[in-house]
Amino acid sequence: MSWRDRFPVCARYAYFNAGTFGPLSHRTLDAMAALRVREGEHGRAGAQYFEEMLARRDRVRALLAAQVAAPPERLALTDSTTQGIHVAVIGLGLREGDEVVTTDAEHFGLIGPLAASGVSLRVAPVNGVPADAVFDAVRDAVTPKTRLIALSAVSWIDGTIFPWRELREATRLPVLVDGAQAAGAMAVDATAADWYTISCQKWLCGPDATGALYIRDPEALPPRLVGYLGAASYDLKAGTWEPRPGAARFDTGFTPASSLAGLEAALTDLPEGRFGRSRELSERLRELLVDAGEDVVTQPDQATLMSWRGRNDTAATVRALYDAGVMLRELPGTGLLRASVGWWNDESDLERLVSALRG
Repeated sequence: MSWRDRFPVCARYAYFNAGTFGPLSHRTLDAMAALRVREGEHGRAGAQYFEEMLARRDRVRALLAAQVAAPPERLALTDSTTQGIHVAVIGLGLREGDEVVTTDAEHFGLIGPLAASGVSLRVAPVNGVPADAVFDAVRDAVTPKTRLIALSAVSWIDGTIFPWRELREATRLPVLVDGAQAAGAMAVDATAADWYTISCQKWLCGPDATGALYIRDPEALPPRLVGYLGAASYDLKAGTWEPRPGAARFDTGFTPASSLAGLEAALTDLPEGRFGRSRELSERLRELLVDAGEDVVTQPDQATLMSWRGRNDTAATVRALYDAGVMLRELPGTGLLRASVGWWNDESDLERLVSALRG
C-alpha cells in the first residue's frame, strides 16, 4: 500500500488541509469504529473497559512524547493547543501588569488565553519579514519587565520557522511554544522549551479534540486548571488533594475512548522518511506556483505550509478548488491561500492544485 492509499480521502482529493485537520487513515477510522461498536454492544462500563482506556492513555502519552523527543512523564494529555496554553497561562498566574512578548503572526489559540489573562502584550512585528529577521524583531521587544516569551514554532500564516530555542538561550526567559504547525510535520525536540503544545488532529492525523502539552518542569508549575485524572488522591471532607506525579497532573479530562483508539492507531502508522518527503514536496510546490505566476509569500526552506496571494476572492477560490478535487484553505482577512503539504501527497497532487488554480 502506498502512503497516500492509507487515507480514503486521497482517493478523491488532493488533500492540503493538515494545517487545520489532517486526513484520517483507514487504520484510524477502523480503530475508532471498532471501539464504538464495542461500546454500543457492551456499554461504556466495567473494570476491563476503564483499565484498557487508562492503559491506552499511557501508551498514547509515550507515543506523543516520542514525537517531540521528550520523556513521557513530562507530557500532559489535553484536547487542543489552546487548552495547553490555558494550562500554562493559568498555572503561571499571569495577570494584569505582567509583560509577555509575542508576535503579530500568532493564532488566536495562543493570543486569546494571553489576552484574557490581562497581561501587557508586547507584539513583535514579524509577519512578512524575512525569516532571518525574526530573531531580532522578537528580542528587541523584550524588556527588563518581560516575564515570558510566547510564540509559535511555525507560523500558521506562511510556514516561517520561528527561532524560539535561540530566543530562550539569548534572553534566559521562559518560552511557551505553540507547536500546532510543527509537531507531526517536522522533526521536533521540545525539551529546550518550557512549555510546548501539540495539536494531534493536524499533522499527526489524529481524531478531533486530541492534543498534548510538554512541560519542562511539571512540579514547578502549580496545577490550577485541574481535571479528575490529574489527582492521585483526594479527601472530600478535608477539601484536599494530591496531584499525580509529573505532567500527568495536568491531564485536563477524559479523552473519548474511541478518540484515544484512533489516535493510537494514527501514531503507530507513521512511516519513516515522512518529514523529508514533506519538505521536498513543499519546495516542489513552491517552484510550480512561482512558475505559474503566483505571488508566493512563504520563503524558501521553511516548514510545510505554503502560502500565496489569491488573485481574486480567496473564499470563492477555495470553493472552486474543492469542486475541482483540491482541499486547502484561505486565511480570512489576509488575502492568502494556504496549502499544507504532507507526506501523503505526491507530485500528481501538486500538479492538480496548480492546474485547478489556472482554471
